[in-house]
Amino acid sequence: MSTDPHVTRIGPVELVREDPRARTILGIVAFVLATTAGAHVAVPLPWTQVPMTLQPLFVILAGALLGPLAGASSMAAYVLLGAAGAPVFSMGRAGLPWLMGVTGGYLIAYPAAAYVVGRVLHHGSRREGDRGPGRLQTLVGLSLGIAVIYIGGVSQLAILTGGGIGSILAMGVVPFLAGDVLKVLIALVVVDLARAGRASGGPA
Repeated sequence: MSTDPHVTRIGPVELVREDPRARTILGIVAFVLATTAGAHVAVPLPWTQVPMTLQPLFVILAGALLGPLAGASSMAAYVLLGAAGAPVFSMGRAGLPWLMGVTGGYLIAYPAAAYVVGRVLHHGSRREGDRGPGRLQTLVGLSLGIAVIYIGGVSQLAILTGGGIGSILAMGVVPFLAGDVLKVLIALVVVDLARAGRASGGPA
């Protein structure tokens, strides 16, 4: 350990503020934990085998706040953690059999959904003078992320149940539309607050 009084020691908080890689890693870990917490806020619905959870909120926020690659990486880490046996899926479930079940298509789509959100929101945002996407573009990006989750979930439901499009939508989309609209609006507010924090001098 250096005893030179002129050597500046960087603490963990300063490291996260100054090192983009450290911020990215911290963000990935944070969204894995947040999505896990959201999975445990699960409400079983009597007319479908798919429970209502808070996971989609954190999926779209991961893409919006971390960007396409880091957002997708955080969701890939989450899915792989559950596949490996950690009880991170809804109602504490885990393992490959759960991923192959009726909710698996939604879960498998999480990395793609986060990527799409991040791609829409961060496209061209590194150009000089670019203030980032407007609220409409943000709303579209967040909504597309939810749509990607639905596509993954409905596709696997169709394969597993062999049902018609009407019954599949009634089981895998319609019960969740109102809640997911609310999640998109909450995410929109969070993204606005994050942008305001950056504009006022917070970490970029």
